[in-house]
Amino acid sequence: MLNETLTALADPTRRAILARLAAGEARVTEVAKPFAISLNSVSKHIRMLERAQLVRRRVAGRDHYLSLNPAPLDEAADWIDRHRRMWTATLDRLDAVLKEEDHA
Repeated sequence: MLNETLTALADPTRRAILARLAAGEARVTEVAKPFAISLNSVSKHIRMLERAQLVRRRVAGRDHYLSLNPAPLDEAADWIDRHRRMWTATLDRLDAVLKEEDHA
């Protein structure tokens, strides 16, 4: 699921959709309104966000409502944090070794 999340986040339009949904549930047409692209194009972005499980869809009659699902973002943030800690520790060890060599 992490790959799908990162792929979905790679596009600025999809990130903007998520930012809008962070403010609360919205109809698909409301989400699409600020974009200078077709409703069909916005729908393709929404489908990718749904595949990554970042967006949930609720149907009420003819209206489709979208909401943010933050769980995949939490998973991605945890992965990034683990790797940041690992690389920080590795680079700190390298820095210590290089400082030792400078003083030798």
